[in-house]
Amino acid sequence: MSELADWGSFYAIVGSAAGALIGLQFVVLTLIAERPPVRAADAGAAFATPTIVHFGASLLLAALLRAPWRTITPVAVLWGFTGLGGLAYSVIVAQRLRRQAVYRPQLEDW
Repeated sequence: MSELADWGSFYAIVGSAAGALIGLQFVVLTLIAERPPVRAADAGAAFATPTIVHFGASLLLAALLRAPWRTITPVAVLWGFTGLGGLAYSVIVAQRLRRQAVYRPQLEDW
């Protein structure tokens, strides 16, 4: 049982954060579903999906950091890959923002 003792805070972080994120998205999507705007799929891909990815990435980084690793190397490599993935996803989101026509981003949005 001592092997599992180090994982206690890991499961506390992941479980509570996952529950909070699922609840938050459920509330937001329920409110949006009552009055879907025209071309909502384009706007959702440009605005709602990046929010979910951001929350998920924060959860992933916290979980990776809290897991009981023997050395820092695997954590650093995984954080680096997460960062590179975030940069690539930022380019994808910028392209989606340019394509969607529901909302024209202002300077602050970019």
